[in-house]
Amino acid sequence: MRPRTPHPVALSEALAAIGPLAGPAGPAELPVVTGLTLDSRSVLPGDVYAAVPGAARHGADFAEQAVRAGAVAVLTDEAGAAILARAAAAGGFEAPPVVVVPDPRRAAGPLAGVIFDSQSDAAPTLYGITGTNGKTTSTYFLTALLGALGRTTGLIGTIEIRAGADAIPSALTTPESPQVHSLLALMRERGLDAASMEVSSHALEFGRVDGVRFDVAGFTNLTQDHLDLHGTMEDYFAVKAALFTPARCHRAVVLVDDAWGRRLAATADVPVLSLRTGRAAGTDPVADWTVVDVEPSGLGHAFTLEGRAGERLRVRTGLPGTFNVSNAALATVMVLASGVPVEDVQRALDAHDPFTTEVPGRMQLIGEEPAAIVDFAHNPDALERTLASVRRPGGRVISVFGATGQRDESKRPVMGAVGARLSDILIVTDDDPHDEDEAAIRQAVRSGADAAVRREGLACEVLEVFPRAEAIERAVALARASDTIIVAGRGHEVWQEVKGVNLSLDDREELRSALTRHGFSGLSRPGIES
Repeated sequence: MRPRTPHPVALSEALAAIGPLAGPAGPAELPVVTGLTLDSRSVLPGDVYAAVPGAARHGADFAEQAVRAGAVAVLTDEAGAAILARAAAAGGFEAPPVVVVPDPRRAAGPLAGVIFDSQSDAAPTLYGITGTNGKTTSTYFLTALLGALGRTTGLIGTIEIRAGADAIPSALTTPESPQVHSLLALMRERGLDAASMEVSSHALEFGRVDGVRFDVAGFTNLTQDHLDLHGTMEDYFAVKAALFTPARCHRAVVLVDDAWGRRLAATADVPVLSLRTGRAAGTDPVADWTVVDVEPSGLGHAFTLEGRAGERLRVRTGLPGTFNVSNAALATVMVLASGVPVEDVQRALDAHDPFTTEVPGRMQLIGEEPAAIVDFAHNPDALERTLASVRRPGGRVISVFGATGQRDESKRPVMGAVGARLSDILIVTDDDPHDEDEAAIRQAVRSGADAAVRREGLACEVLEVFPRAEAIERAVALARASDTIIVAGRGHEVWQEVKGVNLSLDDREELRSALTRHGFSGLSRPGIES
């Protein structure tokens, strides 16, 4: 997804524009370029190919493929330059000019920004959301509210990438930096007014948003996740906090419902609007915006957003869970922070009900009797919020989940304990095991559940059923019409990776089919978004 009309720029000028990131370059005469990519398979004629070191192979190993596809220059490090020189000598092809920098991945983002001219004055207003939980739903809410205000919008996130009407599935929560810049340039070319982007900690750690400056950045929360990458919560917080600096955003909206949010609001180097939803009432300082008067409204909630200066907005979300009150409030205040008047936002909320938009795999309702829900909750805090939000009077909660392989192992027993506390029946099963032993992952989750049952005298029945489709089938077989079934962990995903093989598996379709087989009726709308 690139602009149809490239804007050629001399590579020497682009390198000069990014300043100290650029290292020695040779030869002296550098070409005119029209794009940049990290993927040799996506090279177009006129591109710079950024050959970066990887876990198993160096990108320079694929430079010949990139050159034959039309790359006119290579950005790499000293090791990559040596690999390219050897390959050119052995392969009988002429190596293009090579720009050598200490860290080509970090140089790629700012350089792509200049080459694609991604943040010119005509670029869309850019919103970025980070945090452990709530990023996807909040960006969908943002997009829906902006659409209700008459804006044409783009979206970059976990589920999909949209540039106006066009949508493609996403491989990463945040794409690699050259793709981010080319997408922003495409959105500018198509005349989009605004774009919303999920900004993961991986994106910040690995430079995927380098060279991007958001008009408004938002923070949802920080809870245990991704410690396999970051090591400690302090390091995890430091990575997230890097978004809230003048180089990366103009202004920010920060949820201060947890201690991490309060700390971020107090220390960020950009103007901050603080937002309190009331879930930590009595412990929070006065915020710029506060959620009050929360009351049930259908499956969701209605509430009032109250500004420090006395402003009031009446807001509603049709999605279940009080955490969606937080997501809707964050989206609303971020739009306000971008300069949209309160009265315009209220008119859009009243006329369009934007926060009842269905978000694929996020508290997605598949059936009503029993209530059958698929959610992406895949860490302890998200799972706790999800399970706590779905219990209905007179009904049981039947939960189905596992844990992802080759990720933070410490959260597995914690998730098991959460499931046991908040479920009447907990079915431990497989998530995406990747290259780990499925039984060992299940045992780690189940050990936490069994320990909580013994230690706390819980009445939860803990079962272990696999594969995942059979676990979903068992949940439906055990359910009564008054119960709630929650299938957590994978959300919108349609493939399960086992030992390097992608197996077709969509929790929404498995749940819908099981409901039908057992005589329950699912909802008429499809489980998969088109």
